[in-house]
Amino acid sequence: MKATVLFGSVALSLLPFINADSVSMNKKHTSRVVDVKPRALPDAPNGYAPVHVTCPSSRPSIRAASMLSPEETAWLKTRRQKTESALKDFFGHNHSSNSSYLPNIAIGISGGGLVACLNGGGAIKAFDERTEGSTAKGQLGGLLQSATYFAALSGGSWALGSIYMNNFTTVSNLQENLWDFTSPQIILGPASTSMTYFEFWGTITAQVKSKRAAGFVTSDPDFWGRIQGYNFFNPSHGGVDYTWSSIAKTQAFQNGDMPLPLVVMTGNYFDTSEEDSSPNDPIYETTPWEWGTYDDDIYGFAPLEYLGTRFVDGVVPENETCGNDLVSYLRDELSLLMANSPNSTELPLLEFIIKEFLSATSSTNSTVNGPASYDLNPFYQYNTATSPFAKDTRLTVEDGGENGQNIPLYPLIQRKRNVDVIFAVDSLGTDDVDYDWPTGSTLIATYNRTLANLANDTSFPPVPDLNTFLNLGLNAGPSFFGCNASNLSTPAPLVVYLPNHPITYSSNYTLTQGNFTDAQRDAVITNGYNVVTQANGTIDSDWSTCVGCAVLSRSFDRTGTVVPEACNKCFQRYCWNGTVDNQPPAPYTPTPSLSASSSVPPTAYSRGPVPR
Repeated sequence: MKATVLFGSVALSLLPFINADSVSMNKKHTSRVVDVKPRALPDAPNGYAPVHVTCPSSRPSIRAASMLSPEETAWLKTRRQKTESALKDFFGHNHSSNSSYLPNIAIGISGGGLVACLNGGGAIKAFDERTEGSTAKGQLGGLLQSATYFAALSGGSWALGSIYMNNFTTVSNLQENLWDFTSPQIILGPASTSMTYFEFWGTITAQVKSKRAAGFVTSDPDFWGRIQGYNFFNPSHGGVDYTWSSIAKTQAFQNGDMPLPLVVMTGNYFDTSEEDSSPNDPIYETTPWEWGTYDDDIYGFAPLEYLGTRFVDGVVPENETCGNDLVSYLRDELSLLMANSPNSTELPLLEFIIKEFLSATSSTNSTVNGPASYDLNPFYQYNTATSPFAKDTRLTVEDGGENGQNIPLYPLIQRKRNVDVIFAVDSLGTDDVDYDWPTGSTLIATYNRTLANLANDTSFPPVPDLNTFLNLGLNAGPSFFGCNASNLSTPAPLVVYLPNHPITYSSNYTLTQGNFTDAQRDAVITNGYNVVTQANGTIDSDWSTCVGCAVLSRSFDRTGTVVPEACNKCFQRYCWNGTVDNQPPAPYTPTPSLSASSSVPPTAYSRGPVPR
């Protein structure tokens, strides 16, 4: 039965998709040929070493965070045309010609090492209409194409970066052609590279040394960034000359053919003895155009292409040159949690790695075991009345999940962006309690930070305490927060919380898991796919309808549309209704609810990148 609703003056139908036939994705590879084509322009002038260039006639400056950037504002109009068409395809019918009624969708992928990359990758695979079979009944393919924003941090940013730096490719293609984690540890590089472990470390050491020789600070995150380049960009050269700002220069991005990528980091003071991050620490975001924060104290953004430039009070002094950004270095601070070292029995290799590491970082121009460092603080002497960083010439940045907000929600709850619904994929447990599975703690951390008024013009729907999350099972499957907009004191998006839980595989690997067999990799991705699709509707045959209801919820409010009964039933089933149960919870030890063969994505791999 179709549930028909009035959307403006046009009748819309929410199609309750049924489960489609599927086949196993646990395909074992006998060989792997890397043919993922890079979209980002290899436009760094000198490989990994930052360089200074002549500033443009219109000299770069720091932009106040009082509004969205002009670049984003203009791009949103272009992207809106594409999401209108995608939403039409997603719902399978016509929609109102008034685009202001249409929902503004965002997707956020949490951190958590390789398991977050793979679990988040499974979610994106399910949301991507290019995944074969993902647009059949019971599926969610097209949600990615309908989204305006795609945010990630830490391990989730590995998946996002790999997708965007490789021709906005599919997760299926990355599975088949690039994501090779069969080395003993990820820090040894992908097994598909032709280099030995010694050659691999010799190569990345030379790249890091070139940065130090250019007069810039080097640190352990430089090595981590280069390791990521080889594992997620292109094993032949590790994307050594890719820049993140080059995404904005590509025709496909300018045409609005993909969501806006947002990557989140946490700031900290340069005192490396301060081990614990605080909710008061700034939250930085990166777009293809700029890097900065909406937090009240700094409240500014630097042009990304000139991030390596010396700014003073928001401008470049007349006697200064300009510097360039580098995607592999930007990714240093996206995930600073190193995987385990090689087995100590491999003593010659371990000794070589330590020697190479120290040779590139053991100097007064280095920060060994410290956070990633911008040697030229772009916010130096900027907003001196409020910023605790205005007097520092160096700015330090940490992993985006260090402050407990392991889902990159902060950029998505800026009211300037008018996000209606956030699909929040949570991959990892927390140190707060003795669980390996997500507990909802990251939503609590984000909610509490919004109450602290650290950033202007943000809002987040109320969420319960940690014990209630566990006692009510809000972490054991999909849950909606902020369903009734009339109950919110300030406008806020509806949050569709999608915590990792075992459906076809127990994918609760630890944060330091540094390698996966192909079978393990595919099983984690499959489970992530099943988490967000509810096993293609096997667990709940109305799930895809409920997703549609969540997408349209704020549009119902804007148009005064009576919420259809099918949606009311969905909201009763998945929305937190304010009930609180803060008694000590029982241990949460879930097991897979379905066999690995009973519900899997339609095919192992899709057709790869689609030319734009």
